[in-house]
Amino acid sequence: MKAAILRTEKRKWLCTLFIGTSALYASRTSVPLLVPAIALERNWSKTDSGTVLSSFFWGYTLTQVLGGYLSDRIGGHKVMLTAAVGWSLFTFWMPHVIRLFSAQETSVNFIVTMRILHGAFQGVHFPSMSSLTSQHLAEKERASFFSILTSGSAVGTLFTGTFGSYLLDYHGWPTVFYVIGFLGVVWTLVLRNNALALERRKAVITCVPPKLHSSLHLKDKIPVPWIKLFERLEFWSCVIGHACQNNCFFLLLSWLPTYFHDTFPDAKGWVVNMVPWLFCIPSTFLGKWLSEKLITQGHSVTDTRKIIEVICLGSQALGLVLIAQITDYYWALLCMTVAIAATGFHNNAIIVNPQDLAPKHCGSVFGLMNTVGAVPGFMGVYLAGYILETTNSWASVFHITAAINMFGCLVFLMFGSGNAII
Repeated sequence: MKAAILRTEKRKWLCTLFIGTSALYASRTSVPLLVPAIALERNWSKTDSGTVLSSFFWGYTLTQVLGGYLSDRIGGHKVMLTAAVGWSLFTFWMPHVIRLFSAQETSVNFIVTMRILHGAFQGVHFPSMSSLTSQHLAEKERASFFSILTSGSAVGTLFTGTFGSYLLDYHGWPTVFYVIGFLGVVWTLVLRNNALALERRKAVITCVPPKLHSSLHLKDKIPVPWIKLFERLEFWSCVIGHACQNNCFFLLLSWLPTYFHDTFPDAKGWVVNMVPWLFCIPSTFLGKWLSEKLITQGHSVTDTRKIIEVICLGSQALGLVLIAQITDYYWALLCMTVAIAATGFHNNAIIVNPQDLAPKHCGSVFGLMNTVGAVPGFMGVYLAGYILETTNSWASVFHITAAINMFGCLVFLMFGSGNAII
């Protein structure tokens, strides 16, 4: 009876967090989708667009460690709930933020400030989920559970790219913000009900026996041995690999609609914003299946993580190098699809690696890893805008990104590990 209750609880939280991650990414990708239309209305340059797009990641960087730290101590569901109120409302009110000031410089600066706050609220989401899964799931279930949750990012992006493109074409860009913001508010209410029920019943989504659960929380409250962590190359290879992959992912996430809008102006918006992200979902499950198969066949966790991450970073680099040479729309769409779909393998490698390296502190460790990983979000995205403004060369942007990917691949291949170090 108790086992059945725990299975039901896990399924409920899996669905809730998956939908929440989807809503989070629908909110996050709304501005990249709409920036060509907004830039046209507001007369923004590529540098202005790059500044607005990258500003989200300034705030996103600030709250990663704090989100993981608080989640490890007071519960990831509490931190996630508080943040969800913020990013949902910011999304809903974004049209008013964009149109509040008529002066261009004042308007851009104000939008940047609001985008920083939006990013700060979203920054705690993944550290909170990592902490929640680490504390409340058996070790053998964590990677699988978390990789499924992270695939919600593709679903949310896909939703924005398809339904958002439809709303943009027929109802205008403000409607996209209103619909996605409203859906975020609805999910926040669902999460609130689940969180209250969790607090009342003291239920946990775990296979760990109840008697051991209290001792597990006591261990989680032990201070993170940061110095020991910083001395290990395994940790830094995870951080560097994640930062390099994020540089590619955030660049494509932010500039993909603009690339197709500029390069193939006659292309259907819903196609270019749907097809690449559609394949990210099955690739996540393919990466999950391959990881489990490799471990079942006797490969170590370390070798498995490296194999899966090499597939990710190598495929992305190949797709970017090829797309820089292509002028045909369909081949460009194929190469972009390969580059984005490869992200699904990252969700089964470096993304879950903090749970390997520091299972008792993975919320804090994931937060630090994602903090460094978010730096390319504002540096790489802004730099792309600057390069495009000065050279109008998408090939330069893609070549630089591919080179960074291969650097991260080499570092993780040499020093990465799937063994606990703290």
